[in-house]
Amino acid sequence: MARPKQHRSPRLRPLSSLPPRAWAMGLLATLGACGGSDDPPAPPPPPPAATLNCDDSMKAAFKPDANTRVILAKAFKQGDALALADTPASPAPAKAPQDMCLVKMIVGPGNAGTADAPSTSPGIGLEVWLPTPANWNQRIRNLGGGGWAGGRQASATLIGNAGAAATAALGYAVGTTDTGHAVGNGSFAMKEDGTVNDALWKDFAERSLHELAVKTKALVEAYYGEPQQYAYWEGCSTGGRQGYKIAQEHPDDYDGYLNGAPAFNWTRFITNELYPQIAMLRDLGGPIAAAKLRRVSAAAVSACDTVGGQHLGFIADPGQCRYDPTRDASALCAGVAGNGVVGTSTDAACVSLAEARTINKIWYGQTADGSAPDPQLDNASATTLASKQLWWGLTRGTDLGGLAGSSGTPPVARPFAISTDMVTLELQNPSYATPSFTNATGNGTDKWKDMSYADLANAYDRGIALQAVFGHINTDNPDLTRLRDGGGKVISYHGLADTLITPAGSLNYLSRVADKMGGIEAVQAFNRLYLVPGMGHCAGVGTVSGSAGPAATANTVPLPAANQFFDALVAWVEKGTQPGPLMLKSADASVSMPICVHPQKATYKGSGSVADGANYSCR
Repeated sequence: MARPKQHRSPRLRPLSSLPPRAWAMGLLATLGACGGSDDPPAPPPPPPAATLNCDDSMKAAFKPDANTRVILAKAFKQGDALALADTPASPAPAKAPQDMCLVKMIVGPGNAGTADAPSTSPGIGLEVWLPTPANWNQRIRNLGGGGWAGGRQASATLIGNAGAAATAALGYAVGTTDTGHAVGNGSFAMKEDGTVNDALWKDFAERSLHELAVKTKALVEAYYGEPQQYAYWEGCSTGGRQGYKIAQEHPDDYDGYLNGAPAFNWTRFITNELYPQIAMLRDLGGPIAAAKLRRVSAAAVSACDTVGGQHLGFIADPGQCRYDPTRDASALCAGVAGNGVVGTSTDAACVSLAEARTINKIWYGQTADGSAPDPQLDNASATTLASKQLWWGLTRGTDLGGLAGSSGTPPVARPFAISTDMVTLELQNPSYATPSFTNATGNGTDKWKDMSYADLANAYDRGIALQAVFGHINTDNPDLTRLRDGGGKVISYHGLADTLITPAGSLNYLSRVADKMGGIEAVQAFNRLYLVPGMGHCAGVGTVSGSAGPAATANTVPLPAANQFFDALVAWVEKGTQPGPLMLKSADASVSMPICVHPQKATYKGSGSVADGANYSCR
């Protein structure tokens, strides 16, 4: 059953159409040329006017509920610096691409506490950029955040997301949120006494997202004098998780959701992000050098990127790759005996047998005891976890260099800080975090370095047990019945060389949704997934260059174009055009390849250049 739309105005325009006055004048001229009435043509309708002023009067004029207050309404003219009172002069702020109005709101109650403590919050900060009424395309396009998603949306003197103005210049009303806190790490989620800040967890995980949808719609109707015709969510990483959270809990908030590299399974995959560092410390005493990690990854690419006898330069299907450095003489240092081979490399980036085994562990993912099976038997490509597996590792070919920490001799382990924040919050002990995590009971002191495999597994288990007070941050509910029945649509996508969030999480979630809702074909009626070979986290090249074949660059790895996924979502929502294969191109268009709706894969037809997308079909 399709979702009923609010009254549809004749002003609704295609995304590429002319402004209303130009369209009306053109229509009148055409009618006159066709010999219409002898009466003089009626004058074109006046441009629509805003029903609220974009100034301080909005603070009193717009009060959607008792918890919400406008703290700023400011008009920007085209060419104005997108700056408020405390915006730094350097780097120079961007300029407004069109005339528009910025409205900033706070939705209480927040969390009381000592001034400047990271857990103290006045409430959820919201920013909405409004095009002029003449430029509004009657659509909302709210944008998600990244990482812990803190920001300056609740500040009257700083802009939280100036980049959203570029989207508003395309005709959309655009909202963003700080999700209830300003700090950029996980400190907000721990109260000053070291206990769980369940109020701000709830705001971060869910409440801020629903409030953003509700308040953006209310402001749009109050400002333009009519509701939007369509509302869209767009986000990647944390923003992808946010989109799925709304789709699960408040599916009527938006008509369409574009969810990239979604950070659902939050505590699971983020705790798992610390596993490579623990494995290297426990097995080797310190991190593997970046050159070694990239050298082995390059060997994996060249072992698994061959199509039709030609090297692509990236792995099209990492799930089929079982490359094992313990069996690769060219990767093992000279004289090192691996699994049936003796190493021959004299290169400084060669690896010892212990290093090769640890890299296999990183590819496999977290286990409670630090074990990993033979890749020939289990290369972590299943959509369900194996008996000892807690989560999946990064795919073969993905650039692992960032796991090495700093350069130097010896290198210093520096994990992705969000993972140590997460372990600190799971164990309710700030000392496990890096020093950037602050709390009144003590700051981070890198105690994570002392963790065993069992300690990290305990933190993983604690994260699952604490979901009720963590706002159910894992966002892993497979029941999308209300989204389906309401007519909502989701396009999700994930890079197969994502350096932060393993694409196995997306595959696992979709598999669980299919099990719950009648199979993958039934799910494709409202949720379609695309997997992008060679792409990193949300965008760009994430694979290393192979040891043979073309180097992996923007000119050799075909990637999604700007708005390619979003345009497909709009066509699905507004025209009923079901998204199918999408042709990707490299930056210079010299390489192309289709990506297919999962579970289909781009399959080489058997002849022609492997760099030409016309030589592939989806099967």
